[in-house]
Amino acid sequence: MSRFVERFAADLVEAGMQRMGARVFAALLASDSGALTSAELAEQLRISPAAVSGAIRYLAQVDLVAREREPGSRRERYRLCNANWYESLSRRDQILVRWESTMRDGAKILGPDTPAGQRVSETAEFFEFMQGELHTMLDRWRAYQAARGGAEEQ
Repeated sequence: MSRFVERFAADLVEAGMQRMGARVFAALLASDSGALTSAELAEQLRISPAAVSGAIRYLAQVDLVAREREPGSRRERYRLCNANWYESLSRRDQILVRWESTMRDGAKILGPDTPAGQRVSETAEFFEFMQGELHTMLDRWRAYQAARGGAEEQ
């Protein structure tokens, strides 16, 4: 299991995720319950509690994990936000909206008839296209899941 966790974490890091966050996320994904305590994560990944804390803070900020109390305990467990964590990643369209807006403003500033303005305007169009494609792709994924009988209520 640790080989898988480290391999997937490396893939996530290569895609831009911070290293400890990627390792903790991969460990949670690979756990049967989808939830682990700080001590369990630290032991499994051989990292400090401070590293776990920082990784959890990052993952919570990007809506990939949630904190929950263990019943009858003061200890917290960290759980994947939902079984469809990939939707959380795909919901980053707010970033695309912001980038599109910045590119459109930049195109106006640079001038629509300049090579730079045209290039920036085309980039804005790309971000707009990506937003639509993300939504369409998720709709197709849900339909695919439902056809396979694997869709969860959302």
